[in-house]
Amino acid sequence: MRVVDIVIGVGWVIFWVGWFAASAGAKRGQRGRGNWARFAGFRVVLILVVVLLVRLRVLEGHGVGYVRDPVLWGVGLAIWVLGLGLAVWARIYLGRNWGMPTSTKEDPELVTSGPYRTIRHPIYTGILLAMIGSAIAVSVWWLIAVALIGGYFIYSAFVEERNMTRLFPSAYPEYQQSTKMLIPFIF
Repeated sequence: MRVVDIVIGVGWVIFWVGWFAASAGAKRGQRGRGNWARFAGFRVVLILVVVLLVRLRVLEGHGVGYVRDPVLWGVGLAIWVLGLGLAVWARIYLGRNWGMPTSTKEDPELVTSGPYRTIRHPIYTGILLAMIGSAIAVSVWWLIAVALIGGYFIYSAFVEERNMTRLFPSAYPEYQQSTKMLIPFIF
């Protein structure tokens, strides 16, 4: 096992443990569901992706899909760090307004500062960017996770856009015009 595999693997574990631990301070959802029910869908997707990636790891001995180029290790690691950094930065700016995808908080606030100045869903962008970095540095098998979770994030972004337009009918459409959904200056 290479150092880059260990760094990225341990880094993901630390990121997710910290991410879910920080959710304890988030505002309560409007539906009043408990934390267990609120995280159910995301947990299932996350567990399936992890199981799939661990299962595919058996192919490493045969060299199928695993990166062997030290330049790609460095590039992938840098992209991974940038992605997780963006997600954490966005989470800090959301503060107690953070919630699982498509959730609605009691007494919501429209956050338009920090990374939200240019991207409406920077947490999704950051996590996807980190996963792409993992694919570049570790294995192309990560692209399966990018596709699965990317689809889920795009769906969630559209649902959240609809909810935010309903919650902030005068401010959100203007905010949409001045920002991009997931990729700065593009989409």
